[in-house]
This record gives sequence, structure tokens and C-alpha cells, in this order.
Amino acid sequence: MTSTDRSASGDAPPAGGASPDAAGDDAAQVEIAVGGMTCASCAARVERNLNKLDGVTASVNFATEKAKVSYAADVSAEQLVAVVEKAGYQATLPPPEREPAQPAGTDDAAGDEHDAELHALKNRVIVGAVLSAPVVVLAMVPALQFDYWQWLSLTLAAPVVVWAGLPFHRATWANLKHATATMDTLITMGTGAAMLWSLYALFLGDAGVPGMTHGFEFTTSRGDGSANIYLEVAAGVITFILLGRYFEARSKRRAGSALRALLELGAKEVSLLRDGREVRVPAGELAVDDVFAVRPGEKIATDGVVIEGSSAVDESMLTGESVPAEVTAGDRVVGATVNAGGRLVVRATRIGSDTQLAQMAKLVEDAQSGKAAVQRLADRISGVFVPVAIAIALGTLGVWLAVGDSPSAAFTAAVAVLIIACPCALGLATPLALMVGTGRGAQLGVLIKGPEVLESTRAIDTVVLDKTGTVTTGRMTLVDVLVDDGVDQRDVLRLAGALEDASEHPIAQAIAKGAAQRVGELPAVESFDNVEGNGVRGVVDGHDVVVGRASMLADRDQHLGPELAEAKAAAERAGSTAVVVGWDGRARAVLVVADAIKPTSREAVDRLRGLGLTPVLLTGDNDAVARSVAAAVGIDEVVSEVLPKDKVDVVAGLQAGGKVVAMVGDGINDAAALARADLGLAMGTGTDVAIEASDLTLVRGDLRAAADAIRLSRRTLSTIRTNLLWAFGYNTLAIPVAAAGLLNPMVAGAAMAFSSVSVVANSLRLQRFTSAA
Repeated sequence: MTSTDRSASGDAPPAGGASPDAAGDDAAQVEIAVGGMTCASCAARVERNLNKLDGVTASVNFATEKAKVSYAADVSAEQLVAVVEKAGYQATLPPPEREPAQPAGTDDAAGDEHDAELHALKNRVIVGAVLSAPVVVLAMVPALQFDYWQWLSLTLAAPVVVWAGLPFHRATWANLKHATATMDTLITMGTGAAMLWSLYALFLGDAGVPGMTHGFEFTTSRGDGSANIYLEVAAGVITFILLGRYFEARSKRRAGSALRALLELGAKEVSLLRDGREVRVPAGELAVDDVFAVRPGEKIATDGVVIEGSSAVDESMLTGESVPAEVTAGDRVVGATVNAGGRLVVRATRIGSDTQLAQMAKLVEDAQSGKAAVQRLADRISGVFVPVAIAIALGTLGVWLAVGDSPSAAFTAAVAVLIIACPCALGLATPLALMVGTGRGAQLGVLIKGPEVLESTRAIDTVVLDKTGTVTTGRMTLVDVLVDDGVDQRDVLRLAGALEDASEHPIAQAIAKGAAQRVGELPAVESFDNVEGNGVRGVVDGHDVVVGRASMLADRDQHLGPELAEAKAAAERAGSTAVVVGWDGRARAVLVVADAIKPTSREAVDRLRGLGLTPVLLTGDNDAVARSVAAAVGIDEVVSEVLPKDKVDVVAGLQAGGKVVAMVGDGINDAAALARADLGLAMGTGTDVAIEASDLTLVRGDLRAAADAIRLSRRTLSTIRTNLLWAFGYNTLAIPVAAAGLLNPMVAGAAMAFSSVSVVANSLRLQRFTSAA
């Protein structure tokens, strides 16, 4: 089975949950699904606890919710599960046996579970938004504060705090049991304090009286807070943070889609040959040594050897080669590739998890799992901010009690610290910038999958470009018509185009399409004959026309002249396919067919250089073609004739050399490399597998969008950073005021409102981002 040499993701297929590790005979590896993690600090805690065990090396990926663990023989997988559960999280071992072609994390049950969780989170966001919006408006607009408005606010805010915020409260309880604190802790403490104090003020203080209002007074004064309510803080914070969690969960749900899309590429049914008859059966019933037929246009059901027939097979999904491979009896074929020519009879040699398709699925899985988790900016800041804010609140309470102040005033000051410390605008900082940035990106043909993508764009210094479908169109195109002296190009196109139009071969179809575009309707063909693997012949407008290999025409004593022969050789040296045309006993022209370079590719490469990136062309195509394309678009570094595994290794090699790598591709053969790269960009005109394995999708299929994507990502990241500064800045500046007992609730409300408005305004600036095109 193909595997990578990367230590970061080189796990072996589990058997009964574990398998021997290459590092030693007494070591095993297991991949544990970890549930209940809500932020990067949760993943760090699980990893830390696992690594405390002797003989255990663990790496926990928050994005994929998996722990990769290498452990000694005296440690059992069950012990690892117990450690994770003791830390307060759920742990699940992989099943002892998997379906043959079903990589980890792609089963329908797991997908349904994630969908259910995402749906539940979405419902909490909707309910929170609907109920909290009027609470915030009533608190911030005194003109709308009618008699008993505060009781309506309580009625609306209570379900938001209790039900919508339940995930935060559960996480806080789990953290409390293990004497740790995360952003969930601060959210629960801040919103809980706001809610509890509001209840105290409403039922035991003066806030519940008819006609109570919140006015805007930009002054500070001491008080016991018995007339102040903070329901808008409690409900608003819950809703904003839930919105951010929803976007994050939706992005994580898509992480396994690449594997599902890859597995769906395989043929669903196959024509088994039994007693000389074709019987259609599900592809899953195939066994090694079964013989099956593949009609033109069908997918090959599994890896095998051709035992009868000849055809052209489109293998671009695996090799990146734009020219279909000619196969005949004795040649190997790969499952999920497409038979583009005649009927084939194939003997199955590999099935299930042994096929190249399944191996590639495993390759994508390894690359995704091996990608380092990107810790969210808010989590990094909260790692310091949360314990500091809690310590300040407790210190405030202790100091005021120690100096002899009343318990009511001391508690008011402590609660004020927690309320102002609870970062209301933080709930908007990342998701709103992401919403505006991704919305603007969609208008420009760029899809950004999630906030974890953005940090990678900052440090990118190398961009690896796939050739087929990325720099080039990915389709065979008639690019030149070379004619002998005295021969009219239109005659060549009419006669050759008509003859090729009768053939199913992809190169023939490219010639026919190009001819029809240049000369219009093509004439009819008589006496058509397909000479397997060599070309075609027939009668067109009374002329005996032959189109195909030079050897086929030479067999009919139709030889190219010296100039035309040299032109043909030059075209082939450049990596193009040259087809000879002759009629009435004489070779008269050469048709040049190639994978045409996109007209915008040169400009796109120049823009990528302008962003400080070094372009590298990486392709499975032959070296002559690769260097010809690279020279045409201005790329100096070329890596050619590579297999899908080699593409991953090339990216990993660049990373090992200190490069921060972006990868742009469109094919299945690029999927693993896209997942391995620090930043993966998929052409939207490519395969679903490449798109799902990437971080950014370029919808237009225009390589210039890659430069726009990186620019927009960097701009969005910068906006998020600025938003975080606003979000925490006001809180940080107001905390000393609150600790001093001078916090006027309207000053706090105005500061938090202005903080949120600043975040909104800053995020909306992304709508003015324009393409450099």
C-alpha cells in the first residue's frame, strides 16, 4: 500500500484498533476519535494527559477531532480511552475491521452524527438570535423602554442563557471538575454573573419597578448596582459566540468530505462475464480474478489487466496526463478511470482496500490528519485573558471586603469586572469578518472554508502549481495546422475533421471540434475504418483520406516531406501530439494537438510573484510538456513525471526545507498534496475531491483567482486581528474602572456597544476588496 514517509502523519492501518509501528516491534498506533472538545486548549489538555503515560506519544488535532497515538506494548488502547475520558471528553476506538474501501471517518453513521450536531447548533443560533435581538435593542435605545420592559427582557433572555448557552455551561462544568479554565469558563461566568445580578436587581433591588430606564450617562460613580440589569450582555454574548461556533463546526464537518467524494468515484455496477454472458452486478460483489467487460464511456470497476480489446483510457484523475493512455491485451488498468474508446475485457487483480483508488483515499486521509491544527487567535488570547480576568474579579471582591466596604458594593465591583471582561465583541470579531470576507470572495470566485485557513496565507512563500486543468485547460485542443506546399488549410480541416468526427478517440474529437470551429459544418464520411492504435481512414468528398500515426501513412507509401517531418518532430519535442493527414496517395499536413495553456496563466504567475511567492510547476505529465508550459508562463522550477504519492512528497520536501507552501490543483491526483500543503487552493472547475481536500476554492477556474484568494485571505486575517484588538481593548481598559468600583453600567454598555460597532464597521470594509484583474 502506498504510504508517506512523514512522521507527522505516517500511521498504519489499524487492525482491531492498533497496528505495529514502523519505529519498533513493541510499538503500536491507534487513531482515537475525541468528542467534546470546544477549543484548541481542549485538544492541548487531551494531548498533555495522554503524553503523561510512559511509552505514549500522542498528537491531538482539534480540527479533525482525532488523537493519533503511538504506544508501547505494555499500554492498551483501552487505557488510552480511559485517560481521554478521565480528562472530561469522549473517546472512541476505530472498529476492529473496516469495509474494504472505507477509510476512517467516512462512515455514514459518523456523518449523520456530525450533521445532527451541526443542526442542533444551528437551532441554538437561530433561537438565540431571535430572542436576544429585542433584548439588546431595548437595553441600548432608551426611547423604546416602556413600562415593565425589563420583565420582557428577562422573559426573552432566560431561554437564551439557559438553553442556547447550555454547551458552554456543560464545558465549564467539565473544566471545573478538572480545575482548568477556557473561553467557555469566561462565557459562563460572565453571562451567569450578568444573569444572576439582573435577577437580584429585578427581584430584590430597584430594577423591577415600573418605569425603570437605562439612560446614557458618560460618568463614573460608586454604587451597589441594585438598579442595574445586564440581560443584554448575557443574551448577546451567548448568541454571538454560538454564531462563531456554528461557522467553525460547519467548516470542520467538511473535512471528511474529500474522502467521501473520492470513494464515490468508483463504478457502482459492473458487467461480469459468466458463461459467455454479461451480468450486471454491484461493483462490491467483484472478486479477484473475476472477468468483466467495460463498454466505451464506462468507468473501469477495479484494478485489473486487459485480456481482450484495445482502447484509450482517460487516467487524468490519477496521473494528470491530459492524453488518454492506449491500452491493449496485457496492459494494466486502474479502477475508476474511464474507458474512452472501444470495448475492453478485464480480469480483476485488486479489489476493495487494495485498489489504487482506496490507497489514494488513505493518502488524502493521512495528509489531512497530519496537518497541524491552527489554533484560533481568540483561543490564544483567551489562554491568558481568561485566568487573568477571573483572578482580577476574585481579587476585586477580596480587596473591597478587606478594606471594610459593604459586601453588596464589593460583590457589585467583582460582578462588574466579569461583565466587562466578557468579550461581547469577540463573538463578532472572527465570524463577522469571515462572513464579509467570504461573501466578497464568493463574488470574486474565491471560497474560503474557515478561519483556520487564514493564518497560513500570511507566511506562504512558495506556490506549487499543478499543470493539467490549472495552468492549462485540461482538455486536448487543436492548436496548429502544418501544411505542405500548395495545400489549403481549410481543405485539411474539412477532410481530416470529417473523418475524425466519426471516431470516439479523445484526440480525434479534439481535431473534429477544432475543425468545425474553423470551417463550419463538416462533410459526410463513407467507408469509415478504424485501424486500432494507429488511426482512421475513409472516403470524404470523393477523396481517400487517412489520418493517424506517420507509420500508418508510411505503410501506404505516403511519406512526409523534410520540412513537414521536421515541423512534426519539433511539435513532439515540445510535448504536443502530432497527427499526420494524407489523401489520394500523399501525406499533406500535420495536425498538432495539445493541452492548451489558459490565456490568463502568464498574468496569474506574475501576480503570484508580486505577492512574494516563488512558483513551482508540479505535474504527472512528461518532462518535455512540463518545461514547455513552464517556459510559456514564466516558471523556472519544474518537477515532472510524478505520481500522486510523489506530489505529496514534493510538498513535504519543500516544507522540510523551510518553505511555507501553497498548492494549487484541480485533479484527484492533487487531493493529497492539497491537504498536505500549508495552504491548498483547488480550481472550482476540477474534481469534488480536490475541492473538498483544499482550504480555498477558485470557482472561476482562472489561476488569477489564486492571487486574489491569497490577497483576500491576508486582508481578512488582518481584519480579524484588528477586530480582536477592538474586542479586547475596551474590555481591558474598562476592567480597572470596574475593579475600582466606579463602573457606571451605561458607560460599560456604551463601551461594549461601541466595541461591537467598531468590529462591524471594520469587517464591512472587506466589501470594498477588489480583484487585481
